[in-house]
Amino acid sequence: MKPKVVVLLQITAICSVIVHEMLDSSLNLNSMYSMVVVLIGGFLTAGGANAINMWYDGDIDREMKRTENRPIPRGVVSERSALLFGVFISIVGVAWFLVLSNEVAAFWASFSILFYVIIYSFWLKRRTPQNIVIGGIAGSTPPLIGWSVCEDNLEISTNSVFSFGESLFDLGGMMPWFMFVLIFLWTPPHFWALALYRSNDYERVGVPMMPNVRGPESTIREMKVYSLLLVLLSLSAPLSYGDLEEGYLYHVLGWTTLSLSVWYGSTVWRIDVSEKPDETGKIGSASYSFFVSMIYLALMFLVMVMASFGIIGAITGAIIAVASMSKAELSRV
Repeated sequence: MKPKVVVLLQITAICSVIVHEMLDSSLNLNSMYSMVVVLIGGFLTAGGANAINMWYDGDIDREMKRTENRPIPRGVVSERSALLFGVFISIVGVAWFLVLSNEVAAFWASFSILFYVIIYSFWLKRRTPQNIVIGGIAGSTPPLIGWSVCEDNLEISTNSVFSFGESLFDLGGMMPWFMFVLIFLWTPPHFWALALYRSNDYERVGVPMMPNVRGPESTIREMKVYSLLLVLLSLSAPLSYGDLEEGYLYHVLGWTTLSLSVWYGSTVWRIDVSEKPDETGKIGSASYSFFVSMIYLALMFLVMVMASFGIIGAITGAIIAVASMSKAELSRV
């Protein structure tokens, strides 16, 4: 199930729940209920998708050092058991959302499973170096699910194609879509920074990764494009709160998210492919960008959550962001 990865995904969904509740009124018992529904349902659906992926990738996992100790390659779990387990908990997870929240939350949960398994694992992963880009859509859906669980009276309309689409995409606010796009744009430069010095395994088993198909220079050029898009996206952070007036909160939030995106983007632009790898094969500048990418995403979500509590929260988030950026840069020196 990749529980550590699944928990990280659910943290983004929980952040979506908190922001929704704070913008709507405040945290209460209903908010706690929503968090429990999101956490358990998300753990089941994301874990189920991962288990199915483990089954499908069992052949190549045996050949890669990074994955050779997973349960199926080690023989701890049979491929058939992994498949049945993954399908079962995926169905239970979708049913959980359908019964305890609403149809829209259940739709996005099922969409994430099917997209990850069919589009990414079965189709794209072994065919195109853009696999992680398109496949990243599945990993970007938790905020949509979290927000949908909090919204009252969401249901799927089948009156027309337009009403069907509107019922799925109109979640009552811009925030979940901001979070969705943030994760989507963050995924390629985050993953490719790691792939720059760990792509040999993938190449050996025939999985096309950007560095070993297009080369390091082309990979970094695309990473730079995504980093610029993240900077542009950060400019819209205050707008994602809906009717937030231009004032202290607006500017503290806006400048904080912009600073974080520029900082992370700078680590991408500082990657030097001519740098000599260390004894473990790591490229220092690429490894640092990968490390910062995780801090960046965590801080962006933290800042968004803190700002939903008002100006004091926004200032606190800004202070934490500045301190974290300073600490990371000083450790680099």
